[in-house]
Amino acid sequence: MPKRILTGTIVSDKTDKTVVVKVERRVKHPLYGKIIRRSKKYHAHDEGNEFKAGETVRIEETRPISKLKTWKVIDRVDTHATPEKADVA
Repeated sequence: MPKRILTGTIVSDKTDKTVVVKVERRVKHPLYGKIIRRSKKYHAHDEGNEFKAGETVRIEETRPISKLKTWKVIDRVDTHATPEKADVA
């Protein structure tokens, strides 16, 4: 069975080797049809304490590491990448 991979934003990095990642998803309300945001927080393992709050990361499901941690951080999602601007003279 493949491991699930989610993308979210780090909301806390205060604990040692752990980050809290908030994953948002958009769902349609069953009765009214409006698109609403639902979010959930996951505790993810960060071995080197290299990720900081506010960064967008990808997390992968893994074996249980502790009581709350069953996810680990794979890498950063480069959200600030912009295409090269052509020099206009």
